[in-house]
Amino acid sequence: MRVLVTGANGQLGRDLIPLLETAGHTVYGATRRAEENPMEITDFASIVAQFERFQPDAVIHAAAHTNVDDCERNPDNAYRVNALGTWNIATIAGEANIPLIYVSTDFVFDGAKRTPYTEYDATNPLNHYGASKLAGEKHVAQLCRKHFIARTSWLFGVHGMNFPRRMLELAQTRKELTVIADQIGSPTHTLDLAGVLVSLLASQHYGTYHVSNSGECSWYQFAQKTLELAGVQGVNVRPIRTATGSPPPAAPPTPSSTTSPSNCKATPCFRTGRQHFRIYWLVPHRFFTTPLLEFVIACSNYPLLYFCLKTKPILSSFWLR
Repeated sequence: MRVLVTGANGQLGRDLIPLLETAGHTVYGATRRAEENPMEITDFASIVAQFERFQPDAVIHAAAHTNVDDCERNPDNAYRVNALGTWNIATIAGEANIPLIYVSTDFVFDGAKRTPYTEYDATNPLNHYGASKLAGEKHVAQLCRKHFIARTSWLFGVHGMNFPRRMLELAQTRKELTVIADQIGSPTHTLDLAGVLVSLLASQHYGTYHVSNSGECSWYQFAQKTLELAGVQGVNVRPIRTATGSPPPAAPPTPSSTTSPSNCKATPCFRTGRQHFRIYWLVPHRFFTTPLLEFVIACSNYPLLYFCLKTKPILSSFWLR
């Protein structure tokens, strides 16, 4: 299958493309920063040109404006990328009658529910990031019959900027980090999310899915474990409540939310977040200098670790608390 991936240089895209190629697909990684044949998702003509050039059989739309605070400061840009850009992609995929996978977010919920969210719960975003991603979901559902909407949460991985990387950067210049302790979620590794997207692509079970690693933690616990597993010492992590910290520009879908699977109750969950996290921080040189896939190959002489890394991830759902 010929698969076009938007956001190919993002933290998810860079894990997704190798998995698609391993599965036997021919992949075109689209990005607006490409030296040759760039594709800007907010430019309809640019997308049409790339579709005509590559003739994809399916699209995975991972490109998005994910800086939550910047979305709040610049809502027009948030909607231009996350809503209009997705409308462009969904329109063209729909007209071509090909499958489209749209990567969405837990921010489409408000966190008021005290039990895990399912795919059937009402959405209620609290900020422009969540609202713009929800608008994208609606465009996908309305314009493309063969669609998957995959909502995920607290994404982290070897590539790109994410919460663990940010904590490590701050720990290099500070002796104390203050981190929110009353927001709970399910950190999700990009490699596992990518694996589920590849599995979805091989199916025809179109619809909306909640996809995340199992387990839950607070941002405070996430930061603690980051520094612990990275071997960082001499930095104190102090928990604070959302109300006592500096008010962020964007309201989060917290302080209480996670999700449980409704589409996949017969299947087991991902391996736990702690297992993932430990494997993640065993990457050589720690500071994300070696791709995780290369590390899998390098660790093939260590059966237990190799088994954990090679365990096939399947569908799950995320907490938003």
